[in-house]
Amino acid sequence: MQFEVIANVRNLQGTSASRRLRRAGTVPGIVYGGNAAPVAIETNHNDLLLKLKKEAFHSSIINLVIDGKKEQVLLRDFQKHAYKPLVLHIDFQRVDADHELHIKVPLHFVNEENAPGVKLGGGLVNHVIGELDVHCLAKDLPEYLTVDVGALKVGENIHASQIALPQGVSLVKHGDEDPIVVSIVGKGGAQADEGEAAE
Repeated sequence: MQFEVIANVRNLQGTSASRRLRRAGTVPGIVYGGNAAPVAIETNHNDLLLKLKKEAFHSSIINLVIDGKKEQVLLRDFQKHAYKPLVLHIDFQRVDADHELHIKVPLHFVNEENAPGVKLGGGLVNHVIGELDVHCLAKDLPEYLTVDVGALKVGENIHASQIALPQGVSLVKHGDEDPIVVSIVGKGGAQADEGEAAE
């Protein structure tokens, strides 16, 4: 999925300037990374809010057009109001086609209702992790990773290392950890033993 964000260079900075921008329906932000200097920007609030509601926007290469000049970026951070549907600030990082990204990619779980542990065992699917850290070049970045739960029985689980990754994508490992991503627990809530990991 391709996303485009239209922005302008932001000349006025500081707290009071940011407040004025928000009152005018725009969001202050910054673009950094690569060989270029950081650039303060402003972009349309309502357009940005709609895009932030889409899961793919958080893990896709975004075409950011600043004063008519296009560059590729990743969403790195954003701040929202504590209880109002308002975006207060947004951070983008430039993408270098020749350097690997380190990014979190969402997981999509499929065949849950067909898993023997659910269909026959009356178990419940327990999503332990909803996204994974991966390394890849920008051209290889997947929108999401699919986790097939269709073979799991009660007491079985799937670890991060068992998820099929597209070519060019590798898992970021944190020490010797191989965390459980999803499991099927019995009606009593019993968790799977480590030794019962699904093949």
